[in-house]
Amino acid sequence: MPGKVHLAVVGVIGGGAVVLGASAAADAMFGRAVSAAGAVIKDVSGKTVGSLRIADDGNGRAMVTVTVNGLPAGYHGIHVHAKGVCDPKSTDPATGTPFFSAGPHFDLTSSAHPDHSGDLPDLLVNRDGSGRASFTTDRFRMAQLRDRDGSAIVIHALPDNQANIPARYRHAGGTGPDAETRKAGDAGRRVACGVIG
Repeated sequence: MPGKVHLAVVGVIGGGAVVLGASAAADAMFGRAVSAAGAVIKDVSGKTVGSLRIADDGNGRAMVTVTVNGLPAGYHGIHVHAKGVCDPKSTDPATGTPFFSAGPHFDLTSSAHPDHSGDLPDLLVNRDGSGRASFTTDRFRMAQLRDRDGSAIVIHALPDNQANIPARYRHAGGTGPDAETRKAGDAGRRVACGVIG
């Protein structure tokens, strides 16, 4: 595997909803950051639905925190994409998904999904539309995200299956994962995007 992603949070169950949040210790780590960047995450209508913070820790890892409000409840695939352009009117000619301008998943290693450098753990959004996740990764550094064409954070409509191949591909005569599963884990439409800067 080209890199590791370490979760810095656990789910807390209360009142029938699962709340995903960062510990105080994870937040405190940002105070020791060598370099940092962020993004304002907007939906296709231009409404701000969240934020991203990424910081190098000085030890070869990037610390990532995503916070959202106003998204549909459930798990959502999140990925760093290769271009720092979030144009909701730029759509994939094959699927019609917006934010096509952000390009494919950011990848330094020519890996398959879910081992692209920009493949991240799914984000759990609560029934009230809020969600927060923090984790560390050694798959990229800030300078790599700030290359010539920049990079973006993209939130998808559905969960990323993280290469856990759906049962529909295991039946007799199945042909294996299709292009959409290999590309983005069946995470569906891009519903929000933020330029990392």
